[in-house]
Amino acid sequence: MNRVMISELGYPALLVGLALAFEQFVAPARVLFGQLSDARPIAGRHRLPYIWLGTTLFCGLAVLSVPLIFRVARLLEAGSPAQLWLSIAGLCGLFALYGLAISMASTPYLALVIDRTTEQERSRAVGIIWCLLTVGIVIGAIATAIALQGLDGVRDPAVLEPVLFRFMVGVVLTVLVLTVVATLGMERSRALRPAAGEDGSPPREDAITLRQAWSLVTSSRQVVVFFLFLVLFTLGLFLQDPILESYGAEVFGMPIAATASLNALWGIGTLAGLLLAGVWIVPALGKLATARLGCQLIAASLLLLLLCGLTAQAPLLRVVMLLFGLSAGIGTNSALVLMLDLTLPEAAGTFVGVWGLAQAMSRALGKVLGGGLLDLGRWLADLAGLGTDPFPAYALVLGVEVLVALGALLALSRVNLRQFREDTGRSLNKVLALELG
Repeated sequence: MNRVMISELGYPALLVGLALAFEQFVAPARVLFGQLSDARPIAGRHRLPYIWLGTTLFCGLAVLSVPLIFRVARLLEAGSPAQLWLSIAGLCGLFALYGLAISMASTPYLALVIDRTTEQERSRAVGIIWCLLTVGIVIGAIATAIALQGLDGVRDPAVLEPVLFRFMVGVVLTVLVLTVVATLGMERSRALRPAAGEDGSPPREDAITLRQAWSLVTSSRQVVVFFLFLVLFTLGLFLQDPILESYGAEVFGMPIAATASLNALWGIGTLAGLLLAGVWIVPALGKLATARLGCQLIAASLLLLLLCGLTAQAPLLRVVMLLFGLSAGIGTNSALVLMLDLTLPEAAGTFVGVWGLAQAMSRALGKVLGGGLLDLGRWLADLAGLGTDPFPAYALVLGVEVLVALGALLALSRVNLRQFREDTGRSLNKVLALELG
């Protein structure tokens, strides 16, 4: 949809980035949904009802987004300013609601992972979950490329809209079925759960209020340091996200189906990186060293992504996307394991909400900055008299992304797991003492 909006429907790139970023602008709700799932069970369960309701809502909103996107496109061509601004506001509002639904589903899901695993099991659990997530990205990208092959060269909205709408309906039905099948029975009713500690799990934190949970989160400076690292790391991965397929279209001359397949290549590389990191690199180097290596490789692959635009050779772009995915997988595995290590089981939902907030904020910034930098690059290219060559504008986006990845590497050097555990341990003892008192 990013590529269709920019390249086929003529949306300004900044508008695309801004509208999509509203999904992440509501990211502070992740902390709220995390705390709600910690302390407010529904039908005796803390996680599954939130996961299922959130999934149902974001699937419905995804379907509604297609006709609204095409309505805005028609108004951009010939519509009254009042109607146009109202439709743009509606589009932004829809993505904001989509982001709330994503937060409702994903934060309790990650908390459920912590509920179901011990500290020793989590690195394997993270590896399996993210490998399967990446398999889903690959399958989704391949399915998209196959389903949209007939749209190569098509720019008529009257043809594009019904095909994309039918495709989106099929996607969300698949997602709904998979979500229910995958999570059914993963959480027992509260009435059937053993007493705290009888099954080896940590006690549920129902008694810890949002204020107390927040005092745990803010009890260590390491939370701020790791929050900054997650923001920069995620931004370093996704700054090019809203413009990547347009990069393939305008610089490399690739059709819709071919640019959609770039995500499959990225996903295959990511899957390989996740497996390499989980099976070999993390055990050999350790979590922090692997995260440093991942940041270094991400910066190098982004530089290659920029330089391959000088050749405009699509096969080279595909190779670089594989390398970029490999780097992303290595960095993501270690970053996620670090994220779970910097989480107290006693307030798992709240901590996961904070880490999810960092990632969502950076993805929002990535969408806005990616689109905004592309428009800025085009304006600067026109000002410099570079003609219609699209490459300089995309080079600006990718150049900034390289600097962001290097910034993540700098922030990572200040992360200290031992200090985090000492600080939050003292704070937890105070909270529990107050509760007992």
